[in-house]
Amino acid sequence: MPKHAPLLLVLLAGLALVGGCQAQGNADAAKAPAKPALVAGQDYLAINPAHPTPGDQVVVTEVFSYACPHCADFQPYANELKNKLPKGVKFDLVPAVFNAMWEPFARAFYTAQSMGLVDKTHQALFDAIHRDHQPLRTIQDLANLFYANYGVNPGEFLSTATSFVIEGELAAGTQKVRDWQVDATPTLIIDGKYRVTANPDRGIGFQQMVQIALQLVDQELAARQPANKHK
Repeated sequence: MPKHAPLLLVLLAGLALVGGCQAQGNADAAKAPAKPALVAGQDYLAINPAHPTPGDQVVVTEVFSYACPHCADFQPYANELKNKLPKGVKFDLVPAVFNAMWEPFARAFYTAQSMGLVDKTHQALFDAIHRDHQPLRTIQDLANLFYANYGVNPGEFLSTATSFVIEGELAAGTQKVRDWQVDATPTLIIDGKYRVTANPDRGIGFQQMVQIALQLVDQELAARQPANKHK
């Protein structure tokens, strides 16, 4: 369980739910007054040193684990964030491995991703674990009891899950989580430069995480405009 899990539990009963009632459509947002400037160290943390995304595309990454109940609760907000991202901004997922119990879920994610299954199975796996309480603890459990329901041969899934390619994906993902200094899930990373997490002491719940991430994306896009104009 991540270090800040007790704090996040408080949010689920309060800030996140209250914030969810304040969600506005894009049209309403356009009419709203200018948002106050974000403050580093208060609204978000700057990653130092930064690890900016290669190329011109801005990327928002959710660091998560299927084993994390708070990540399961965050999924409606993650979907809201994806739907509100400006055109051309990419949403990505990176599973965290904070302990040995989380490793099979990260391995399963990369395996499902390699098979083109994540769009079908991402929410479903959260539901299977946290809503339905299915006994999914090992990579064998996941292959036989979950992914087999999506037309996957369990033997093929396990073979892929233990392949050199997936080992490489696991290592790369783990390094990203370390580079971004992530110590709790869910966490949002904006372009490898900024880290956004829930913080009840500062009034940041899940809805506020979405709002801060969107504002940081706009900030990053605006900073790139002069460079783009000269291309």
